[in-house]
Amino acid sequence: MVNLLEDLQDRLGLTSLFISHDLSMVRHLADRVAVMYLGRIAELSPSRDLYARPLHPYAEALLSAVNEPDPVAAAHRKRIILKGDVPSPANPPQGCSFCTRCPRVMDVCRSVKPDLAEVEPGRLVACHLYGNTPAAGSTGAPEVNERNQQGVRQ
Repeated sequence: MVNLLEDLQDRLGLTSLFISHDLSMVRHLADRVAVMYLGRIAELSPSRDLYARPLHPYAEALLSAVNEPDPVAAAHRKRIILKGDVPSPANPPQGCSFCTRCPRVMDVCRSVKPDLAEVEPGRLVACHLYGNTPAAGSTGAPEVNERNQQGVRQ
């Protein structure tokens, strides 16, 4: 089924939205990946860049949990085990929604929601590690523009 989807995308130039928790499947199908935490985009990136070097701490932890078929590579890979409380989606933390579990949390993370901002060409991240503090008067919501409206497979 997955090969059929990929073939249709390539032959017909289709764009598709594929939602999954299976990151190995996402890697196989997607050109661009949005990693979400509590319903908010944490990182939006070209697939090859995300899998080679995730920027957001949550994306990094998720990718560290993907099974590695090569036993030699698996033995040398660092698995990130998240600690802390999973917040309620109905009552998320005041600042960054990942602040209760982030291994690199800073004081600003607990009080200010980071903006989703382009930190490298084509790579958007909502994280204070990249200086994504909202400007005065900002709502903390990402602006909708052509760059962050691109499809998953183009």
